[in-house]
Amino acid sequence: MKPTQKLHDLGQSLWQDNITRDMLDDGTLEGYVRNLCVTGLTSNPTIFDKAITAGHAYDEQISELRDQGREPEEVFFELALSDLRRAADLFKEAHERTAGVDGWVSMEVSPTLAYDTKATIKQAAELHARGDRPNLYIKIPGTEAGLPAIEESIYVGIPINVTLLFDAKQYLAAANAYLRGLERRIEAGLRPDVPSVASIFMSRWDVAVADEVPAELKNRLGIAIGKQAYAAYRELLDSGRMQRLQNEGARPQRLLFASTGTKDPEASDVHYIEAFAAPFTINTMPDKTLLAFEDHGEVTDPLPADGGDAEKVLNQFESAGIGVKQLAARLQQEGADAFVKSWNDLIGSISREAEKLAG
Repeated sequence: MKPTQKLHDLGQSLWQDNITRDMLDDGTLEGYVRNLCVTGLTSNPTIFDKAITAGHAYDEQISELRDQGREPEEVFFELALSDLRRAADLFKEAHERTAGVDGWVSMEVSPTLAYDTKATIKQAAELHARGDRPNLYIKIPGTEAGLPAIEESIYVGIPINVTLLFDAKQYLAAANAYLRGLERRIEAGLRPDVPSVASIFMSRWDVAVADEVPAELKNRLGIAIGKQAYAAYRELLDSGRMQRLQNEGARPQRLLFASTGTKDPEASDVHYIEAFAAPFTINTMPDKTLLAFEDHGEVTDPLPADGGDAEKVLNQFESAGIGVKQLAARLQQEGADAFVKSWNDLIGSISREAEKLAG
């Protein structure tokens, strides 16, 4: 049995952390669905920037949209939604088979709206409506400024992928925003079955401390953080609050492990995939990591529900001079800033492509 099948059978969803028009056109993504148990997909501005500038797959649509007088940001949303609708259709079977638990694709709101709650809520609703697919998540950062937008978007019925989370504290803040949105729906007499996932970023932890820790702690921080977050997730799933909501028809927000491609060339290329095997979770991985896991990955014991040795390992990092809580806040801020830069790079790339094609 393939490692990807074993991971799927354990109860974890394998999602692709990439999308390009070429992989839609040449059947690559369809092959991942058919042969590697891939049941969903995530995207971000950096992914689309690389896809749009890598070849000529988007030239015709860019030219058409430019001739219509569309601005670069509007051109991007049209390009992205065209791809994501096709991907969503590939995952339709998984979405229907799991009654909406799995089979999702994700589209991100503009990072430039990060501190404008009303504008984020408005754009989230608009993008979901324009996407015109029931299995489309809208990604909103789980920053302090993003939490009210997450709550309100859930309240009005928009499926949300909460992104840019880095530790258990940030995860729980996002989960609380989700639960508040559901509770408000129940109070208003609305159905509380609005889906959501919470995406916690893993490999960036180890990159951040690579030059600051002794050899025995290298590439261990991300896993410890993930275990701690998983323990918080399992505790929330078992809580009276969640059970009361489920009794009213709500579904739990699923935990998603993101940024799981190994950055250290000396570490295993499936380091984070093997470490985060856990039922009722998602692991979204780049093509290279997915193929490496399919080739030589191993599925052993799932994550311990209580976090296992997470607290012990985190204490070792504190003793080594790493302020873990402070680092979580820094990583989230740096991530938000990087999202804005990626967005600006993307819009710039589209502008240059449009001008080049016009010329």
